[in-house]
Amino acid sequence: MNQSPSPVISAIGTPTAALPERVLQFGTGVLLRGLVDFLIDKANKQNTFNGSVVVVKSTGNDVSEFAQQENRYSVWVRGVQNGETIEEQTVVTAISRVLAAQTQWDDVLALARKPSLQVVVSNTTEVGLQYVEESIFQSPPKSFPAKLTAFLYERFKGAGGSRKMGLVVVPTELLPDNGLRLRDAVERTAQHNELGKLFMKWLKFHVRFCNSLVDRIVTGKPDEEATARFEQQAGYTDSLLTATEPYYFWAIEGDDRVRKVLSFADVSPTHLVIDEDISFYRERKLRLLNGTHTFMTPLSYLLGNVTVDESMKHPLMGPLVARLMLEDIAPSVPTDLAGDDGEAAVNQFAQEVIDRFKNPFNEHFLLNITLQQSAKMQVRNVPTMQRLAASTGAVPARMALCFAAFLLFMRASRQTDEGEFVGEILVPGGELVYPIRDAQAAYFYDKWQTVKAGDSESVTTFVQAVLADKALWQTDLTALPGFTEQVTTYLNTMLTNGVEAAVNMV
Repeated sequence: MNQSPSPVISAIGTPTAALPERVLQFGTGVLLRGLVDFLIDKANKQNTFNGSVVVVKSTGNDVSEFAQQENRYSVWVRGVQNGETIEEQTVVTAISRVLAAQTQWDDVLALARKPSLQVVVSNTTEVGLQYVEESIFQSPPKSFPAKLTAFLYERFKGAGGSRKMGLVVVPTELLPDNGLRLRDAVERTAQHNELGKLFMKWLKFHVRFCNSLVDRIVTGKPDEEATARFEQQAGYTDSLLTATEPYYFWAIEGDDRVRKVLSFADVSPTHLVIDEDISFYRERKLRLLNGTHTFMTPLSYLLGNVTVDESMKHPLMGPLVARLMLEDIAPSVPTDLAGDDGEAAVNQFAQEVIDRFKNPFNEHFLLNITLQQSAKMQVRNVPTMQRLAASTGAVPARMALCFAAFLLFMRASRQTDEGEFVGEILVPGGELVYPIRDAQAAYFYDKWQTVKAGDSESVTTFVQAVLADKALWQTDLTALPGFTEQVTTYLNTMLTNGVEAAVNMV
């Protein structure tokens, strides 16, 4: 006898009570579903926001996937928290409508006249915040800044410049100063369309653009096997199933007015922060999470690991990563902008990052992290090494080891007919062949030609030349006390006795 199919998610539970439409969201992507809408839903269930989200789909006109589920979907949290593996599921009911900009632009503009609306959130793409010279009177405008300008102008016309109809705009695109970038693009669009001084004044005083920083790995719908397991446990099917890690953080730059409007932040004050300056949180993430990734990845890959999770299970790499983060990088993060709790906030975040690295449900491939490794090393880790050298008189040995592994990783053995540089190295289990996807691949290929097998002097010359290249690092790294000697020693060991032998030296 055939088993009857599971019901869809919309058939589960009781209908959701209609809430005032307070948030306009540009974007239907998994980050917004797994973070922003998830948090608003959490606040609604605690009666601390009581507002729904209208979502605008900017590309394509098919919103049936949402409509078929009455705009409900599940967030499946899987990962490691405080050292324990956890799984949780939540049915998110915060979305009231999903509108397709291509076919329902009039409905989007009608929303602009709603007094209940307070917030605009976006996650388009990094390119999506760029100014494009175009008319806002198309249906719809093409670029996101033009769409937003048209929406704001429609609201202004209906409001007569009223302060009460002002809005808080929070872009979540992964760019520094994303709020300022979006405000600049909207102002330029308004000027190009000659929308007038009164609109520009209303825009300046009553529409607050907030810089923000989002941090959560949201992978979306998992593979078929995991999805089947979820549906068996949940008892329903969900075409919008959104898998994510336990950790989340959202920092928004704002004052008391912003804090009052974004009252959903009260559900998690330690992980949803509204502050007048969020640079501490950006710096903390850049150094501890992104910087550790960049330091560890070449070394771990050359030890034969494939993913971050696998790296953390490696008997040598796992402890090294933890000590690198907690003992070496954490002390370098400036805490003056975070007040008395700055040091504790840094250490707590470092522990949370270690849990995130250990998440067995996130297949975070090391090779993907090596994309543009040279630029990442310069932005994320060179300032860290400079701070530590200035404060302690030396660069930590683990950083020098990781830098030596980075240089070895960048040694291309050949260039393909398509122009791609390829590295080759012996690892436990056989030979490893990998692509070097880096704008500086040709530079390193040429530099490595000067290194002769078994000649330690040529290695020394190579290291000195690369570290001294100001065009590459925006500084002379040979000026860091003892750094050249450390990197040279580790690289020589890797070339003569293998990568593992060098790791055993620290």
